[in-house]
Amino acid sequence: MQGFTTDDCDTGFSRREFLGQTVCAACAAGLLDRSAAGQQDVAGDAALPGPKIEGVARHEAMYAEPLADKKVRCVLCPRRCEVANVERGYCGVRENQDGRYQTLVYGALCSANVDPIEKKPLFHYLPGTTAFSVATAGCNIECKFCQNWRISQFRPEQVPSTKVSPAQLVKVCRRQRSPTIAYTYSEPVVFYEYMYDSAQLARQAGVGSVAITNGYILPEPLRALCKVLTGIKVDLKAFTEKFYAETCSGHLAPVLTSLEEIRAAGLWLELVVLLVPTLNDSAEEIRQMSKWVVRQLGPDVPMHFTRFHSMYRITNLPSTPVATLERARKIAMECGVHYAYCGNVRGHPGENTYCPSCGEVLIQRMGYHILANRLQDGRCGKCQAPIPGVWSQDQALGRTPAPTSQATG
Repeated sequence: MQGFTTDDCDTGFSRREFLGQTVCAACAAGLLDRSAAGQQDVAGDAALPGPKIEGVARHEAMYAEPLADKKVRCVLCPRRCEVANVERGYCGVRENQDGRYQTLVYGALCSANVDPIEKKPLFHYLPGTTAFSVATAGCNIECKFCQNWRISQFRPEQVPSTKVSPAQLVKVCRRQRSPTIAYTYSEPVVFYEYMYDSAQLARQAGVGSVAITNGYILPEPLRALCKVLTGIKVDLKAFTEKFYAETCSGHLAPVLTSLEEIRAAGLWLELVVLLVPTLNDSAEEIRQMSKWVVRQLGPDVPMHFTRFHSMYRITNLPSTPVATLERARKIAMECGVHYAYCGNVRGHPGENTYCPSCGEVLIQRMGYHILANRLQDGRCGKCQAPIPGVWSQDQALGRTPAPTSQATG
């Protein structure tokens, strides 16, 4: 996307105005392509197999209720959009056609890449393996710091995409010898139907599925999704309603409910908190968040505190100081979090996994690379303490039990 930066944007625009004025310029310049999320197109055998999509990819949407006058109410995410005939919900990728709700991005992949699983980031899920990562256009919130805004904040007609069925996706993933499909880059909740169908089919083929999500989804569809996924990473944007409302156009409470639902379902869960200077990085907020995580989710849910860099509509703030990440990690561990990490700081000791019982370095990392893995069948190689996580594909697919910690916060 060279030649088009957030410096060109009037950040006072509304979401709709912003898209309307910037998309035309981007399309005219030939800038939108399948790697719009900053990912490289997959080469060779990983090339997406389907045809280019002209327009949208219609498919019946799940979780919609009929209303009077051909209106529908979407009950997939907390927005509960009431959508008039021939209109769309907030996400821009779900449309009412004569009282029938449709998703417009079923199999409409705009980005695909083979990534290290550590890039998601998932540190306790099959370390050292890869995930075949895919996305469609659309999102159900608008983070002002979104790094993938060129696909998440665009409508499907505005992002070149390739039609890939769930069966084709699973086939490509197996050909790449990736044990996992990752639904990522934009917001997989808005392409729920495709994610659900693909994950269900993938599990039957011995392939796992992880969602990299904002957690902005209602309990009923989330519970159904947890039955077909093998792991999930949730971006916990902050621990204040003010931040969610002003910086993400969303609300905190539904995300906390989602986290409790995921934990209750027994699905492997990791959290990422992007620390934005002056907005969500206070010591007190981190402390309250960490206490909530330990109390409601347990001490073994990993927390990744990651570094912000100016992006999209927040270009006036500096990158997060490394000291801020270190402080957040320290606070989380003081509150009882067993696995707290510093992210986006290559080579930092906070990238490593340590045994909470004896302090041994169990997984040593350098960025997305594993330098050493001293786990033995999900246990510390030194003291044999169980280390919670997903350490084998059989475990991911539910064929073997997961290790559980005997330690408490």
